[in-house]
Amino acid sequence: MKRRKKKKGLTLDSYVCFSIGALIVYTIAERLISAVTGTSADVLTGCFFGAFAGEILSCCLIKLLKLKKEGQDDERIDL
Repeated sequence: MKRRKKKKGLTLDSYVCFSIGALIVYTIAERLISAVTGTSADVLTGCFFGAFAGEILSCCLIKLLKLKKEGQDDERIDL
């Protein structure tokens, strides 16, 4: 009997790419709106970049810690 593989949903790599894409789209939209209206949303921009930068940082830390843990597990097996 074959087991079906579970779909994992978004992986860390695809989530980081989504976050970077969202930051680029937001930057372009904010520049266009500020050119038309003459004002900028400084607080919104700070919050948006803070949230997505925090998500990217946490994804990178998760990946680094996983790689470090896998490396330590490999060393234990080799001994």
